Amino acid sequence: MPSTRNPLTTTPSGAARDARAQPANGPSPQHLGAPTGANGTTSPAGAAQATWSDLVSAALLGTERRDPPVAIRPGQGGATALLDAAAVSTVRRRAALRPAPAGERPSPAPADPRPPLPTAARRRLSLLLADRGGAGGSRRGPTPDLTELLPQWLAAAGELGYRAPEALLPALLDAARARTDLRSSALSLAGPRALWLARLNDDWKYALRGIGGPALPGTEDPESVRALWEEGLFAERVAMLTALRRRDPQAALDLLASTWATERAEDRLMFLDSLREGLSAGDEPFLEQALSDRSRNVRATAAELLSALPGSALAARMTQRARTCVSLDRLAAPSGTPGPRTDATPEPVGPAIHVEAPHECDAGMQRDGVAAKPPSGRGERSWWLGQLVEAAPLDGWRERFGGLDPAAIVALPVADDWRTELHDAWCRAAVRQRNADWARALLGAPAAPSQAAEVAPGGSSRDLAKLLTVLPEDERAGWVAEFIAAHGLSEAFRLLGVCGVPWSEPLGRSVVDALDIARDAGSYPWSFSGVMGLAERCLDPAAADHLDKLTALTDEPEGASPGSGGYWSEAFQRLVGTLRLRSTMHAELRHPTAPEGNPQQPTDTHIHTPLAEPTD
Repeated sequence: MPSTRNPLTTTPSGAARDARAQPANGPSPQHLGAPTGANGTTSPAGAAQATWSDLVSAALLGTERRDPPVAIRPGQGGATALLDAAAVSTVRRRAALRPAPAGERPSPAPADPRPPLPTAARRRLSLLLADRGGAGGSRRGPTPDLTELLPQWLAAAGELGYRAPEALLPALLDAARARTDLRSSALSLAGPRALWLARLNDDWKYALRGIGGPALPGTEDPESVRALWEEGLFAERVAMLTALRRRDPQAALDLLASTWATERAEDRLMFLDSLREGLSAGDEPFLEQALSDRSRNVRATAAELLSALPGSALAARMTQRARTCVSLDRLAAPSGTPGPRTDATPEPVGPAIHVEAPHECDAGMQRDGVAAKPPSGRGERSWWLGQLVEAAPLDGWRERFGGLDPAAIVALPVADDWRTELHDAWCRAAVRQRNADWARALLGAPAAPSQAAEVAPGGSSRDLAKLLTVLPEDERAGWVAEFIAAHGLSEAFRLLGVCGVPWSEPLGRSVVDALDIARDAGSYPWSFSGVMGLAERCLDPAAADHLDKLTALTDEPEGASPGSGGYWSEAFQRLVGTLRLRSTMHAELRHPTAPEGNPQQPTDTHIHTPLAEPTD
């Protein structure tokens, strides 16, 4: 037999079959390949050598280079003897493993003192978790989408202080694992027992990171706080710093400052972001030092936080720089007239804003967070100007413009086509500084003809959705309702996304009226599927009875998209069915004494869905 052949890869001989007859309590697996004498007894000398590692080593080197550590019968080659010993060892290792010491029992699951779910609500949660895969497809018919109802159900159950049923904890953890938007509410409902399970199953380890993690030490236990800060996982440290910031802002800042110099750049950025909550003048010295950080992202975040403090030194420096660039010209030419005045330039017509963008980005500006290199397609001077104006406190512009209020300042013409750049910067400043007066002025009247063109895509500096978040919730909903009534739904999807849930009655009515108008006009129906989905989640369930008339199948107008009538009918049926199902779910949660088998049912069953009645 050639020495390059590995005998452990060939078919075993009859010795392997003989091994099956050996008793289960045979020799130790480490010596199952030990050489035997002529009478079949194990050789003591060979037994010490014939470990599994010895068999593998002999096979790898080849029997011609190393004698196998087994007895060789007359007429039997070394490779065959080695193969037989390996086969016997393998079979016995599989059939006669020695029992290992019993592992330590897990500690019992902690108690959860919160009240259990009502019977009907428990059944509803089981249905929602079982159907979390969704119906799929672009046309779902009239059946409510349970995947969109699960987040609302979890939030409502959490607000009422219930705990999740123990039997449904695995399914709840699986759902939260698949959908990160569910994790906060799902882990809150699941409580401490979900964390107990997560320690026993690697698939649920996410529950131990960040949201829903172990209880954080209180400020009354500074030693535990310090130990977790110095030894904990990154997610635990972020969670603890955030929680401590809410309870004791200065203590959180002191804790962060104690290890700031040794933290990684990406960690410093996350820790710095936690200072947004409770930001005050007491944070200014630390943030000023962070302006000299070696990480560009950390410097930019520190500058952003400082600019949100109107009384900070950075805000004062940015105000001074911005004032040298923006001023009031009381004898200005009409807006849009570029360059210096000549004999052909029209006579001045009134006050206007004059803009002189910076000619350089010096070291001081860069230290204060101004990025020197503009993005592709942007000019350097306009890029620097926008950053200066964005970081300057908005209240300082009143003095600069002779006491004018924000609405009057925004209404002023801007010379030399700088209006868009200047107003975009003011929009970003209003969002950063949460200044409602300036947000109102920059939003303008919702019914103005120009407003439809002002809605910019997400991430743009002229983002009406971001400006709306600065306004109180009721005012925000009223503004969007008037915008939809004037301009329709084509530009309103992102604006609806920042409105409170459930929608107020005027906002809900304007959305439904706009959908009805779009149907009657024969509009392409699938382009409104996003708004329809929002309506299913955000309309007040009490509106269901008023929408019945929209569920009828109507004649398609001339020029309408083929099949649009059926789609619109199904969409409104699904809307009504979903609203009634949401009403039922809330009733199930708020009626804990509902008798078994007779949960709260919708009062109107005109729109029937197979999910309207919970079953076991």
